[in-house]
Amino acid sequence: MEATSESSRRFWDRTAERYARRPVADEAAYRTKLAKTREYLRPEMEVLEFGCGTGSTALTLAPHVRRILATDISAKMLEIARGKAAAAGIGNVSFEQAAIDDFETPDESFDVVLGHSILHLLHDKDAAAAKVHRMLKPGGVFVSSTVCIADMSFLLRPFLAAGHFLGFFPPVNIFTERGLLDALAAAGFAIDHQWRPGKGKAVFIVARKPA
Repeated sequence: MEATSESSRRFWDRTAERYARRPVADEAAYRTKLAKTREYLRPEMEVLEFGCGTGSTALTLAPHVRRILATDISAKMLEIARGKAAAAGIGNVSFEQAAIDDFETPDESFDVVLGHSILHLLHDKDAAAAKVHRMLKPGGVFVSSTVCIADMSFLLRPFLAAGHFLGFFPPVNIFTERGLLDALAAAGFAIDHQWRPGKGKAVFIVARKPA
């Protein structure tokens, strides 16, 4: 998980241990998303995951690719992720502390970019989508799972605002699923796969950069 402000870094550092102990909210949906993601992976691929949190997704997918670079803004999250990688004996995942805004890499560096539970935590999802498009090789895919809060109950907005003010939640960017799709299209992506497991659930999207 990731956001760009110093307060967000402190938030995720402070909550990292609790986050690591928390079970996946919808295990069945998460497994479905992993299975779909694996359909796009090949042994020779270079993968980036930004907002990797404690590394669960990167470590699960590591056997299916050559290398994964997993980034997050939280040093505490990455400390837990490195421990999990060492305990599992996984050597083809490396971790780097960076926000997607600050992360630098040559254009067309990656075959796949992963961004789960992250785009709604960024200040500018449009800029992030454009940056991911530049980082991908032609024909590469951007795999994301995103909570589109503007499509959910209007009562969530004051609840989230109050929670952020009290330090219970990080800042959240509120947009619709349509707004997310428009941002991806504006960045140059074509939607290859789109799935929402139920009302109020995160939308899972595989967006492809044209070859």
